[in-house]
Amino acid sequence: MIRPLGALALAALAALALSVALGSVTLPPEEILAALGGRGEALSRTLILELRLPRSLAAFAVGGLLAVAGALMQVLLRNPLADPYVLGLSGGASVGALLAMLAGFGSVLVSGSAFVGALVSTLLVFGLAHGHGGWTPARLLLTGVVVAAGWGAVITLMLAVSPAQRLPGMLYWLMGDLSHAGTPWPLLALLLLVCLLVVPLGRSLNVLARGPLQAAALGVAVRRLEWTLYLAASLLTAAAVTGAGSIGFVGLVVPHMLRLVLGNDQRLILPACALAGGTLLLLADTLARTLIAPEQLPVGVITALLGVPTFLFLLYRGQ
Repeated sequence: MIRPLGALALAALAALALSVALGSVTLPPEEILAALGGRGEALSRTLILELRLPRSLAAFAVGGLLAVAGALMQVLLRNPLADPYVLGLSGGASVGALLAMLAGFGSVLVSGSAFVGALVSTLLVFGLAHGHGGWTPARLLLTGVVVAAGWGAVITLMLAVSPAQRLPGMLYWLMGDLSHAGTPWPLLALLLLVCLLVVPLGRSLNVLARGPLQAAALGVAVRRLEWTLYLAASLLTAAAVTGAGSIGFVGLVVPHMLRLVLGNDQRLILPACALAGGTLLLLADTLARTLIAPEQLPVGVITALLGVPTFLFLLYRGQ
């Protein structure tokens, strides 16, 4: 278990170093080390410590949050196609955050509104999917797709009636934007806290992945565990959407890819998702900043361009 996590941690550090070094102005390693030590030119220190490093850490945190949320949803639904974007959690969080932005609320209330939107979306999906005999993973997945489409229509309506001066920023944010992510420490702390809380549940998650009846027979409190997963996935999605807007495919591709390589032990998959998801979004954000520098692309476009062919390849390989 330690060796794959160590390899992923080294890859994350390499991606972080690459992200800090590259951009519209490429910095040599010695200049980066001098700036990190509080030495060197003032311009380099400002560029690294106030712009690139916080953005890179925020990208890592958001990618890790989305990947862990996707892994939890896939265990919950026992379906590798489940993720916060597909099930409408990202859409609900986006609607909540956009409403708070239009009302002129601060960042704390925007985060709270995003969490409420994700939680409402979760309750809506599970409430609509609950028919005679309870919900099934297939019914839940289809309901989530429909609810996600509904949130997309609400977002389109909000954009249509929004003031013209706010429209470009809202559109760019919806496509995934890390340029205004702010301080990364709350996101990193949340990612670490959730991993510390969820990883000890790995044995119960392994049993739940085989089915609720088998989990209940082995003494797992199924309903309490399921609600824990609902709330955790909603919180992670809301935090990620608040930090970087709506970014797709990270929560879908990363857990699926890791399961093909590392197996299906959640005690290993969940921390691996945090590292691999953060690394993937770090690399995607680096590409978004450098492909047409000094202009920047929305990071959600890069994740889609990377995620679609990767997922199709993994699906073909799995077959």
